[in-house]
Amino acid sequence: MIYETYIKETKIVDYTDKEKDLDLIKCLIKTKGELDLANKNFEFAEGELVDYYAYQIKANQAKINYLLKKIKRRGLIIDNIEEKNIKLITKQEAM
Repeated sequence: MIYETYIKETKIVDYTDKEKDLDLIKCLIKTKGELDLANKNFEFAEGELVDYYAYQIKANQAKINYLLKKIKRRGLIIDNIEEKNIKLITKQEAM
């Protein structure tokens, strides 16, 4: 057998705790938006799409519950003002 040696071209940098916290909050905000969208689409769904959006709603709710538990374990507190600021930061990063 031939064994190859792999060389790292770039150093992998771990996130700081603050970056991890911010990433958790961003993920929560994104998931809340996806849940809102799924709820709106569910209202107008017909046929097989009803099952699809019901699944999306349930999946997003489970993800939100998971993220909230993780955020609580880290001792983070999110208020509406901080959430709006993070949304603005996320939009600016996307540009």
